[in-house]
Amino acid sequence: MHIPDNYLSPSTCALMSAAMVPVWTRAVKKVKEEIPKVKIPSLGVGAAFSFLLMMFNVPLPGGTTGHAVGGTLIAILMGPYAACISVTVALLIQALLFGDGGILSFGANCFNMAFVLPFLGYFIYKAVKDNMKSEKGEYLGIILGSYVGINAAALCAAIEFGIQPLLFKDAAGQALYCPYPLSISIPAMVIPHLLVAGIVEAVFTLFIVIYIKKVSPGTMYEESDEKKNAIYGLLAFLICLTPLGLLATGTAWGEWGTEEIGSVVSGGKALGFVPQGMKAGVNFKALLPDYAVNGLPEIAGYLLSAIAGVAIFIIFFKVISSFKKDKAGGKLG
Repeated sequence: MHIPDNYLSPSTCALMSAAMVPVWTRAVKKVKEEIPKVKIPSLGVGAAFSFLLMMFNVPLPGGTTGHAVGGTLIAILMGPYAACISVTVALLIQALLFGDGGILSFGANCFNMAFVLPFLGYFIYKAVKDNMKSEKGEYLGIILGSYVGINAAALCAAIEFGIQPLLFKDAAGQALYCPYPLSISIPAMVIPHLLVAGIVEAVFTLFIVIYIKKVSPGTMYEESDEKKNAIYGLLAFLICLTPLGLLATGTAWGEWGTEEIGSVVSGGKALGFVPQGMKAGVNFKALLPDYAVNGLPEIAGYLLSAIAGVAIFIIFFKVISSFKKDKAGGKLG
């Protein structure tokens, strides 16, 4: 679901980034006002959960791969505004450090995964929970919210992909950017998420929420060392499991490089060309592309990338908390 650079036109990227500015502004304001200093590091924990879940690639129908995001998970634990900040930071580090998602398309990726997913997922969760008023209702809300949230994000990405060949063509009538129209992009993105990725998202979300509520009821981050260690222990467990994401072969739909997109088969035939806008577009070189470390085996590089990413998130938000004045507060709703 990470849209790479050059699949969306620069104007589309600019529009999506502009759409996120008021969302980010509101989210930062809410976090500043309502999350106390002691709980700021919980945003780093949330970003770490999202980052690790996105490393667990799973095979999808059609020979592509996908992953969970964890946006609804963070929204349930800390509120949708905090989730927006956490997922945004996770996506930023993925793009800059690991080349997962584009730099120009960062705003579009945030719109899908840091805005649509956590806010829609959270409000569905809350509506079901408030209406059923039982533990079963809460669990059903978690499942429905996380499932619908990630599928809505996939639909948004599919629409962003699919409008490109309608709006941006060269003199010969060929697509300049993503070459697949809505009739291809929507089923290609949505059906696999409905069948597999959405279920994976729901299972991860339910498991982690139940675990955290058991070891640290009421909040994602407690001053108690025992509760903090239980949450960090879960992060360590997920880090150890991340190499399982390497078992899924194939490229995620819409994330092919220029060297392979021309040979991608859709509707029984290969595309046969590389869109000009993709050839001449941005070519950002990440430090550790594809979570690989030169000189290390693939599994070791993946593990090291997971550790580095989690450390960055934890340290970043602890540094942010050191600049914040202490005040009372609770979960952002």
